[in-house]
Amino acid sequence: MNLKTIKIISILNIFILSFPAHFLYEFFPSPLISILFPVNESIFEHMKIIFTSTIISGIIDYLILKLNNIKFNNFLFQLIFTSVISIFIFLIMYLPIHFLLGEYLIITIALLFITYIISGIISYYILTFKPLPFLNIISIPLIIIIYLIFSYFTYNPPQNYFFYDTTTNSYGISKERATN
Repeated sequence: MNLKTIKIISILNIFILSFPAHFLYEFFPSPLISILFPVNESIFEHMKIIFTSTIISGIIDYLILKLNNIKFNNFLFQLIFTSVISIFIFLIMYLPIHFLLGEYLIITIALLFITYIISGIISYYILTFKPLPFLNIISIPLIIIIYLIFSYFTYNPPQNYFFYDTTTNSYGISKERATN
C-alpha cells in the first residue's frame, strides 16, 4: 500500500463517515456530541459533518500510514487545512445551486463527494511537500479553536439564513434538546 492508495481509501472513508455523523446527535444527544456533529438541519450545523468526518478519517489515515511505514510530512497541518478547506469548497459549490434550485439531496451528496475528492488531492500534496514544522505545531490549537467556534454558534447562533433550520423554523440547538 502507498500514500496515494491510502488517500483514495480515505476519500471513501470520509464520505461513508458523513452519513452516520449526520444523525449522531439525534441518537446520542449530549453536549459533546452537539459540538462535534449537527444538532439541526441548518447549513452551519452541516459543516460539522465535513469537519469532524475529515478529522476522524485523518486519525484513521495516520494509524494506517504508521502501521505501513509510509513516509509523509505535515500530517497535522494537512489535517486542519483539509478540514477547513473542505467546508469552503463545499459551500462554494453548494450555496449557488441551493439558492437557484433549492435542496436536492442527490445534488448535495454528489457535491459532498466531489468536495472530498478535491480535499483528498490537496491532502496528498501537503503530505508529500517538504516538512513545515511551524504549521504542524499550530494545527492542534487551531482544531480546538474551531470546535470552540462550533460550540459557541451551536448554542448562540446568529439569526441569519446560514444558521436557520428550515425543518423546525429555529436556530441552533433547541432548549429542550440542550437539557437532555
